Amino acid sequence: MAEDKYNLKNPAVKRILQEVKEMQSNPSDDFTSLPLEENIFEWQFAIRGPRDSEFEGGIYHGRIQLPAEYPFKPPSFMLLTPNGRFETQTKICLSISNHHPEHWQPSWSVRTALVALIAFMPTNPNGALGSLDYKKEERRTLAIKSRESPPKYGNPERQKLIDEIHEYMLSKTPPVPQLSPSQALEEHPTNSDGEAQANQQDSVTMVAGNGLPNPVVGDRAVEEEPLVLANANPGTAEMGVRAAREIPAREPSNQPLQRPEMRVQRSADDRLFTWAAVGLTIAILVLLFKKFMKSSGHGAVFMDGS
Repeated sequence: MAEDKYNLKNPAVKRILQEVKEMQSNPSDDFTSLPLEENIFEWQFAIRGPRDSEFEGGIYHGRIQLPAEYPFKPPSFMLLTPNGRFETQTKICLSISNHHPEHWQPSWSVRTALVALIAFMPTNPNGALGSLDYKKEERRTLAIKSRESPPKYGNPERQKLIDEIHEYMLSKTPPVPQLSPSQALEEHPTNSDGEAQANQQDSVTMVAGNGLPNPVVGDRAVEEEPLVLANANPGTAEMGVRAAREIPAREPSNQPLQRPEMRVQRSADDRLFTWAAVGLTIAILVLLFKKFMKSSGHGAVFMDGS
């Protein structure tokens, strides 16, 4: 690196050259980064996928753009390797990047930023700018593919640096680990498990819809319904559990379904007819009584007295 073409009194240049020496004298197995020969404000880097995650074993390349005011202003980051967590060739939004200058501290360095970027990889993206939310199996596939060859980006000088960084990281990064049976089952449920669960659900549904008569307890019938287990954990909840609810006992098919209500209506009609008959009888008796009094000669007296 030709240091003589830079103003060594410039605080940014002085700080960057200091970080380059520190990176070379104290290398890490988890990442590496170097500036371009023609521009020390632009760095190429590669990080190793964090352990115990779907990114483990992957090698992810990117670029860092340092501002002229570095280290008093934060750098910007861009991933070049498809990874399923961040978009490629897009400045990503992190608390250590230029999207959040309010969080940046001048004591932080490129090394600090790369350590933080590795820690961010397995976190929830929460819709952040430049973030992706691929499934674990897709990210694992991309991790395997990331080892095959480095990304193609920039001019030949930049590409040469990317290739050198890739070879170094391959020598430090173990291959993508094989999934254990439990992990494979978690990410790829077998068809037999899916069919068993479907058969259990079908058997529960058939209990309520198989046409069998419901058991009768006293004057009530009990109808069994499948218990809704959509939000339950199959490991802690038994799929065959059913809930029971009470319903009115069914009447025989040859009898009216509304017979009790009809009896109530008939009783009211009988009382109405009875009172009407009584009233009519009293009226007839009154008329007969008046006619009898008139015919016997007592009608005038009765009328005068009224």
